[in-house]
Amino acid sequence: MVFAIDEINREQTILPNISLGFLIYDTCLWARKAIESSMRMMTGEERAILNYQCRKQSPLTAVIGEESSTVSMAVARLLGLYRYPQVSYYSTSPLLNNKHEFPSFFRTIPSDDSQAQLLHYMKTVHFKNKMGEEIYFDRHGSPPAAYDIINWHRESGNVIRYVKVGTFDTRAPSGQELYVNETAFMWIKQGRETPQSICSESCMPGYHKAVLRGQPACCYDCIPCFEGEMSKERDSSKCLPCPSDEWPNERRTDCIQKRLDFLSYTSSLGLTLTIIVIICILITMFFLCIFIKFHDTPIVKANNRNLTYLLLGSIMLSFSCSLLFIGEPQPIPCLLRQTAFGVVFAFCISCVLAKTLMVVIVFKATKPGSNMKRWLGPHASVITVCCCTFLQVLISIIWLLLCPPFPEKNLKLKTGTIIVKCNECSGTAFWCMLGYMGMLACVSFLVAFLARKLPNSFNEAKWITFSMLVFLSVWLAFIPGYLSTQGKFVVAVEVFAIISSSTGILVCIFLPKCYIILMRPDLNTKQYLLGKGSSYSRKRKIM
Repeated sequence: MVFAIDEINREQTILPNISLGFLIYDTCLWARKAIESSMRMMTGEERAILNYQCRKQSPLTAVIGEESSTVSMAVARLLGLYRYPQVSYYSTSPLLNNKHEFPSFFRTIPSDDSQAQLLHYMKTVHFKNKMGEEIYFDRHGSPPAAYDIINWHRESGNVIRYVKVGTFDTRAPSGQELYVNETAFMWIKQGRETPQSICSESCMPGYHKAVLRGQPACCYDCIPCFEGEMSKERDSSKCLPCPSDEWPNERRTDCIQKRLDFLSYTSSLGLTLTIIVIICILITMFFLCIFIKFHDTPIVKANNRNLTYLLLGSIMLSFSCSLLFIGEPQPIPCLLRQTAFGVVFAFCISCVLAKTLMVVIVFKATKPGSNMKRWLGPHASVITVCCCTFLQVLISIIWLLLCPPFPEKNLKLKTGTIIVKCNECSGTAFWCMLGYMGMLACVSFLVAFLARKLPNSFNEAKWITFSMLVFLSVWLAFIPGYLSTQGKFVVAVEVFAIISSSTGILVCIFLPKCYIILMRPDLNTKQYLLGKGSSYSRKRKIM
């Protein structure tokens, strides 16, 4: 510092018309000694007199503290009481003469005019010293921050050599202030290899760090991210939750779109059901074509052709309704599928009921003096079908007006899966629709059961009894299956019930007739239907 002050006084271009002097006191590494010396410098007397300045020469301008921060901070607190502004200063050449860098404190007295050209010059000065270092002061009077990064190298004989391994210089261009030569470092025991934490390895993506109690901060456990969370970076302190419509991948390093779960046409279950429905529709069309082609034969005439055609058409529609349940739920299919299924099945069972009633009416009308003959016309069947179907239509209209079904996505029911389904909105309306359909089936079953033993060679009532028995069995089994499943399997259970019950009606009622029409035309005669053909056959066998 003496050398620096002499150079400033000698070189007039640095501080023109300004001369600097100095006083040197030994702190003896003792804070009390340093404070006493500071008071002497401020008062100008060997014996410090507080709050008085007896110095005749220029007042104190700056104090440069020693290496120890304990001593320097004590001096700084004292000078702060006398309103000496403080500026931290660090040497830019710590390696000169093998000395360490040291902190110091810069103090000025703003009330003195001479001390104030001094500050002005120090703020405007800008030059290079003999070592080529650029020297200047900012608007606060602080010099540029320039540091050498020193590494201790232990050599043979326990000799310590200080090696420069990098620099930090605020005068460098932006982004280049810090330079470190990692290959020049010498670590204790490990040599030139950078030491690693001896407690824990780095946590990979998909894990997060969990601090161990009673251990240093570098000691932790790597815990896998919890369900629904992920971490992309190494050594993550915590895992981040995925958005509601996404889910972590298997390694939990990223979020991916959740899988949509619904009964699709491309899935094995959906494709199988679709094929079965198409086959059933084709079989129903085949039966309908047979009855249309042989519409003048006795067996077709005897079973009310118009009701037969309506029943086959309704069965075909019931098979088609099941296709509304397959595929991704959309607003229109969700709105229509349950109500369409309910109305079509009500119409179908109403046709069965009408056919059963016609069997009873025909038998009763043949008795002498019977008043049932007026019910043999087509109007009775039409009225029965319309009235029974109208009530189901009314239930469906009320359902759609008050609480229409809609598609929804359930994000919580199944892990990692979005269950897309149709929300029926009103469970009461749904079970009312099924209940009314079951009531019609029960009435049809009872009427057919009572008429099953009526004397006739081809009594249709017994086949209707079987069909309604199958129908009721299927839908009674549907209830626990529907309530105990979830996701696409709920839809699959209902589609299977529709196919099974429709197939039961088709097979029980129409397969025996088609067998006689195609395979046994000898039985498709008026004599056989009236009961005469059977006795004639028995006579021929006896002869």
